[in-house]
Amino acid sequence: MKRRTLLATPFVLAAANGAARAAVPEIRFARQFSMGYLQFNVMEHQQLVEKHAAALGLPEVKVSWVTFNGPDAMNTALLSDSVDVVSGGIPGLVTFWARTAGTSQEVRGISALSSQPCLLNTRNAKLKTIADLSASDRIAVPSIKVSIQAVTLQMATAKLFGKANYTKYDDLTIAMSPPDATIALLGASSEIDCAFSVPPYQAQQLQKPDVHTLLNSFDVAGPHSFTLAWGKAKFRHDNPLLYKALMLALQEATDIVNADKRAAAALWLEDTHSKLPLDLVTSIVSGPQVNWTMTPQGTMNYANFMHDAGSVKIAPKSWQDMFFPEVAGLAGS
Repeated sequence: MKRRTLLATPFVLAAANGAARAAVPEIRFARQFSMGYLQFNVMEHQQLVEKHAAALGLPEVKVSWVTFNGPDAMNTALLSDSVDVVSGGIPGLVTFWARTAGTSQEVRGISALSSQPCLLNTRNAKLKTIADLSASDRIAVPSIKVSIQAVTLQMATAKLFGKANYTKYDDLTIAMSPPDATIALLGASSEIDCAFSVPPYQAQQLQKPDVHTLLNSFDVAGPHSFTLAWGKAKFRHDNPLLYKALMLALQEATDIVNADKRAAAALWLEDTHSKLPLDLVTSIVSGPQVNWTMTPQGTMNYANFMHDAGSVKIAPKSWQDMFFPEVAGLAGS
């Protein structure tokens, strides 16, 4: 098993993978900064893909992991065949499903990983709701316009000011990784006075007394998947046994996380070298609005909004249109 933890670029990955693929079956995972990928932590540590692949008759599989700062570079890497399975929020999947549907580059969802809210936090005491935001405020998001945080802010803005004004606050957003956004928000000298972030960083921010929450994404879009995994139809078609091993590994990892959330939290701390207390991380993993599940939730709310706003040219008729058939029988939305 090969592991890489870095701020990756498609150019670095393309150079590393310029030679022909090895004869040994290979699967390359990409994830982002957050606590939304606990199944991936478990899969990596317990080598679950390798385990299930061996049981299916693939005794040797090369598995690698890489971490990205946001969906743009990660999806570019997917399209360039530098990675095979990527992960992130609903808008990332919607964007590339719509862009590639019916083409040789077709991208579809593999599975959900978790449902949990994103919180827009601020240290600005004058801000009580997003209606109070002004030109002097700056909002850190993982990626401008395409991250789940950026699109949720657009959805909230449309509800408040009308659909025609959904981009009203786009100019206030700045792309920044959640760890850096947290440092900026908690530092009084930074221009960043708001951060639309991810767990556990949003909980870490709220430990400071002068930080409060302006917006909970569940209040905007209803309960929704926070993290999903997706990949190319070609990879699934060309690697049927490896893909089956992937699905079995995801299910086992999900069961493991739900059976012992404290142990899963400890794995996340180990992998990220975080200094956060285990009790705090465990409380986040076990939060009342947190659900570790493969069932996609709330995807159509985002897909329909993005289509209405013109962000994507086509809209799915149902959530199943965006996902491979292995999860189509789940009670998703």
